[in-house]
Amino acid sequence: MTTISRKDIGLRSERGPVLLSVMLSIALVAIDSTILATAVPAIVDDLGGFDQFPWIFSVYVLAQAVTMPVFGKLSDTFGRKPVMRAGVGLFLVGSLLCGLAWDMTALVVFRALQGIGAGAVQPTGQTIMSDIYSVAERAKAQGYVASVWAASSVLGPLTGGLFVDHLSWRWIFFVNLPVGLVALLLLRRLAEPTRPRERRRIDVAGTVLLTVGGVLFLLGLLEGGQSWAWASPVSLAVFGAAAVLLAAFAYVERRVAEPVLPLWVFGSRTLNAANASVLIVGVLMLSLTTYIPLYAQGVLGSSALAGGLALAALTLGWPITASNAGRLYLRVGFRATMLTGAVTAVAGAALLLTIDAGSPVWWLAVPTFVVGLGFGLIANPAIISSQSAVGRDQRGVATSANLFARSIGSAVGVAMFGAVVNGAVRDRIGAAPGGELEGLPAGVLDPALQLVFAGAAVVGVLLLLTTALMPPGRDAQAPDATAGPDQSAAGATDR
Repeated sequence: MTTISRKDIGLRSERGPVLLSVMLSIALVAIDSTILATAVPAIVDDLGGFDQFPWIFSVYVLAQAVTMPVFGKLSDTFGRKPVMRAGVGLFLVGSLLCGLAWDMTALVVFRALQGIGAGAVQPTGQTIMSDIYSVAERAKAQGYVASVWAASSVLGPLTGGLFVDHLSWRWIFFVNLPVGLVALLLLRRLAEPTRPRERRRIDVAGTVLLTVGGVLFLLGLLEGGQSWAWASPVSLAVFGAAAVLLAAFAYVERRVAEPVLPLWVFGSRTLNAANASVLIVGVLMLSLTTYIPLYAQGVLGSSALAGGLALAALTLGWPITASNAGRLYLRVGFRATMLTGAVTAVAGAALLLTIDAGSPVWWLAVPTFVVGLGFGLIANPAIISSQSAVGRDQRGVATSANLFARSIGSAVGVAMFGAVVNGAVRDRIGAAPGGELEGLPAGVLDPALQLVFAGAAVVGVLLLLTTALMPPGRDAQAPDATAGPDQSAAGATDR
């Protein structure tokens, strides 16, 4: 394949506009998860289908998670620009259709289309930055992306509330259109290596097996203990089918010429440690984003706004360390940086254990802020170490595998902590919660959520173990910060 140097990519791509395009594209995905929550009552009043509304969230998560590895491979095969354009385009079409939805079923279907677009945008955007920035520069660029997530966590609920109160919930989706169109326009500045005209093989069998098996596995985690009991025939059938399909996927991937998720991903010490670490981050993040606001409102008696601000401390701490992580890992390596982040996150999780029903709500924000500081030293270095451990034509797969692992962690967190809370509530009142947890008395919620905080501290110890698995010293980082796109794997040995 004909290649061009990183310097040439930087000049021809005009990196500023390309970075802005990536930030706007990722902003579409980031703000989508927070802006919609405020509109649920208005959507249900307009469309009906109260029993279906949880699926407008679940189907999006499912579609995004299972398509990430597919689009990662496609970006390595056909280039970043066409995949990014397709992802943004699918997201915009899905947004337009969501805004025009006539009932809840249609909205759920169109949300799946949005999720597929998001599955292309997130990993491809991260991979584009690895192509146009050196390892040293990438840390600062990743800090900009982290700030997008931080801003979205605050602006999402505020914007959603404004649209619902003064316009219509449909504008939550329509507002994506101008932002996405600007992102597509700026993406034209991206230059890519010239690829030879040859027939490209697509791993159709592997794609189908991974997608269906992944959907069933995540569906079992998300709906187990909610729509059906964990030990029910439905749950066993879902997980059994997922296991069979994923085993068939592994069999197929060993034999095809161009596997959608090459098994070498699981043979790299750097990739395994990075992916395991972000999987644990996903588990911890879910415990905080789900139960911190609930504790603030249901136990401490604060307002929804105060609970949201307590959680927002997480997204304030994350970009602070993410934007400065590069200085650290270029000096001491990825392993030491991620271990520092893990120790910080564990300290924050330990501070959760000091919270009780008499704590002020501002104290609830302190542990989440500290955990956010730790996550900033883990998540971004994990992606960059994964990208630095492979060549340019493998970065899409490595990046998508890392983000896919975080999605799996979030689903595991939903299942694990949901089971803990439901079990604790059942022990207190003699039955599983029949409705929303917010309606339970503080005397029931407090001990249940204290178990979640204790579980988060235990999971934090696992985070220490996974980050310690990274290759020691400076071995997991690219030694030459100015190396060309195809040279970055030269110093990324697994030892």
